[in-house]
Amino acid sequence: MRTTQRLYEAAHPIWEQCHDHPFVRGIGDGSLDLEKFRWFLLQDYLYLFDYARVFAYGVVKARDPGLMRTFSANVDAILGGEMKVHRAYMARLGITEEQVFSVQPALSNLSYTHYMLSCAAAGGPAEIIAAILSCSWSYAEIGTRLAAIPGAADHPFYGEWIRSYAGEDYQKTNDALVELMDTLAESCTEAEYQRLEEIFVNCSRYELGFWEMAWTLER
Repeated sequence: MRTTQRLYEAAHPIWEQCHDHPFVRGIGDGSLDLEKFRWFLLQDYLYLFDYARVFAYGVVKARDPGLMRTFSANVDAILGGEMKVHRAYMARLGITEEQVFSVQPALSNLSYTHYMLSCAAAGGPAEIIAAILSCSWSYAEIGTRLAAIPGAADHPFYGEWIRSYAGEDYQKTNDALVELMDTLAESCTEAEYQRLEEIFVNCSRYELGFWEMAWTLER
C-alpha cells in the first residue's frame, strides 16, 4: 500500500467531518453567511503566509537541487498564485491587504501554523510535506466534491472559490505533492511512517478546527 493511501485512510474520518461541516456545505449550496466567509478569508490569507514559510523550510532542508526547486516553486505558487483568489475576493469585499494585517489571527489559526512550522523546523522534507499535504489534499477533494453539486461552481459569489480549488492547476499541484510524499517516504521505516501519519492526522484535525473557527467567528 502506498504511503499516501495509508495517510488518506488514517485521516478519512476527519475529512468526512470537514465535508459535512456547515461552513463547507454553505459554500456548496450558496447559503453561507457573508460575514463568516469574510472572517475565513482574512484568517486564511494570514495562514497562507505561514504555509509558504513551511515550504520555505523545505528549501533549507533539501539536499537535492531538484527538490529545492520544487519547494521554491511551491512558495511562489502560494504567494503569486493561490493568494490571487483571496485578493480577488478581498477586492469584492472592499478589504485591503493593509486591513488584513491589522487583524489578529484566531487562536485556532495560530495553533495550526505554529504546529506546522515546528514540524518543519524539527523534521526533514518528508515531515514538511506531511504537514502541508493535509491542507492541500483536503482542499482539492473539497473543491472537487463541491464542483459536482449542480450549479455550485456557477454561484455568483462562491463559484469562483469552488472553481479555483476544483480547477486543473490546483489539482495538478496537489497531485504532485501526493506523488512527492510517496517518493520521500519510499524507504521509511514503520516508526518513521508513524511520525508522518501523526503529523498528517494532526494537521487534518487542525483543518477541521479551521472551518469551525470561521463558522463561529472565533476571535
